[in-house]
Amino acid sequence: MHVIATAGHVDHGKSTLVRALTGMEPDRWAEERRRGMTIDLGFAWTRLDSGATVAFVDVPGHERFVPNMLAGVGPVPAVLIVVAADEGWKPQSAEHLAALDALGVRHGLLVVTRADLADPRPATAAARAEIAGTSLGAVPAVAVSGVTGAGLDRLRAALDRLVAGLPAPDPGAAVRLWIDRAFTIRGAGTVVTGTLGAGTLRTGDELELTGAAKPVRVRGLQSLGAPVAGIAAVARVAVNLRGVDRDAVARGAALLTPGRFRLTDLIDVRVHGDPVAALPATVTLHAGSAAVPVRVRPLGADTARLRLAQPLPLRIGDRALLRDPGRHHVAGGVTVLDVAPPGLRRRGAAAARAATLAGLDGTPDPAGELRRRRLAHRDDLLRMGVVPSAAPVAGPWHADPEHWSALGARLAEEVTDYVTTHPLEPGAPVEMLRHRLGLPDRTLVEALVRPPLAVRAGRVAPARSGVPAELADAVGRAFDPAREFVAPEARRLAELGLGARQLGAAVRLGLLVQLAPNVVLPAGAPDRAADVLAVLPQPFTLSEARQALDTSRRVAVPLLELLDRTGATRRLPDDRRTVTRR
Repeated sequence: MHVIATAGHVDHGKSTLVRALTGMEPDRWAEERRRGMTIDLGFAWTRLDSGATVAFVDVPGHERFVPNMLAGVGPVPAVLIVVAADEGWKPQSAEHLAALDALGVRHGLLVVTRADLADPRPATAAARAEIAGTSLGAVPAVAVSGVTGAGLDRLRAALDRLVAGLPAPDPGAAVRLWIDRAFTIRGAGTVVTGTLGAGTLRTGDELELTGAAKPVRVRGLQSLGAPVAGIAAVARVAVNLRGVDRDAVARGAALLTPGRFRLTDLIDVRVHGDPVAALPATVTLHAGSAAVPVRVRPLGADTARLRLAQPLPLRIGDRALLRDPGRHHVAGGVTVLDVAPPGLRRRGAAAARAATLAGLDGTPDPAGELRRRRLAHRDDLLRMGVVPSAAPVAGPWHADPEHWSALGARLAEEVTDYVTTHPLEPGAPVEMLRHRLGLPDRTLVEALVRPPLAVRAGRVAPARSGVPAELADAVGRAFDPAREFVAPEARRLAELGLGARQLGAAVRLGLLVQLAPNVVLPAGAPDRAADVLAVLPQPFTLSEARQALDTSRRVAVPLLELLDRTGATRRLPDDRRTVTRR
């Protein structure tokens, strides 16, 4: 299917033309048919000679209904510009063309209607001259009469050529269905309609609905009046939503693939049209089917920051337009350059930002985004419309290579400073390093660790940390070499400066073995104790072990319990023990 919108001055025969091509009535309201003037969007479709199906979005031409016209044109890839042969180019022809140019529409066809009332050649020449200077460029033209049917065959052939040249949509892309109509059907509930420009919708899909607090589910789908299980872009589609109140959805909302779009109320844009300095402080931004008041902050000659009155699901590269409703004037198109721009709080920040924006064209650039943001989560990049081109540095995190290298150097410096200042600790805490480096996730700290650094028990330290000389000396003086199984008393430990921190450090560094609070022995003492006990008659008692080791019960009890736990000894039911490792 292909979707084409109409555009043109009021009463130039847009609806008559659609009616003649499709045999369907595009005007939905009785008032429209009574007044002979389209007020809201109309929809009809037909099959061309090639077999291609074309759905038309028929838009109103009166200046009072330009917002409705923009809601219909915004998501559509191609347009029929309709000009009456007997009236020629008119004010709303110009405003509609300005809107199409602002949106960057590149595919279109000029249809000169009422060819039965006047020579179509002057109107054709004038209209083509106006259109040539816009994004549409040189367009084919067909003269027709919706009343007599003259020229309709040539128009259908021209439509076939037009749709054959349209860019192929991506059925695997994320869905962003701008809603142009919402209503209820008895027994079905809320139904919304829109033009699906990319992606695929299926019954049962879970989607995000802008403005809704929770995901919604597709209860059913229709396209061209018939139910379907799934539909791929480009298509006109009606979506029956499960559990959504009609009052919770309106034109301008959007159905989105979960996690693939960022709702933003602050964007940086390039303006194509009026000089930025000449823009009013407040204008209306038309994006998709949405129309939102925005405040304009000029940045550069053609760049600005827009503060939206309500957030919209926008991506880098999106096209939209600015309109001054007070003057009925299309101020220009905008290309979205950034949907998550940095703050401008420091002196000179606005000028620096303008310089950055001057080098952007709205093309999603993974390397450039990382260079500017330094670090980004994959989900955030995808929501911006940026697909990462390089592997992540850790989990879902991507980093600019130069920034990542600088972070690694800073990490090494921070660890060196920490272990120098805190020689008794087993390294710098990962969480502390995360704060020092300004990182959002501790996995990034661990990913930055390179030899000779290593991560152990939540700390980063040199893989071969040296033993502080003062600590080694104090530990050496705490024991009598002739009686190594005698643990020094707490007072003696205090005299040597071996408090809780020092003892903990000595244990971590492998200088001591802690049997119980304030009960420590030299490293290797348990293995040597097992050797001494192995020469006793087996099994042996606690008292015999104490005497053989020449130590106190205060040491012997926890020492034997440690040997039991490590499997060096085995405790029998009568509380005697045997050495199992000889």
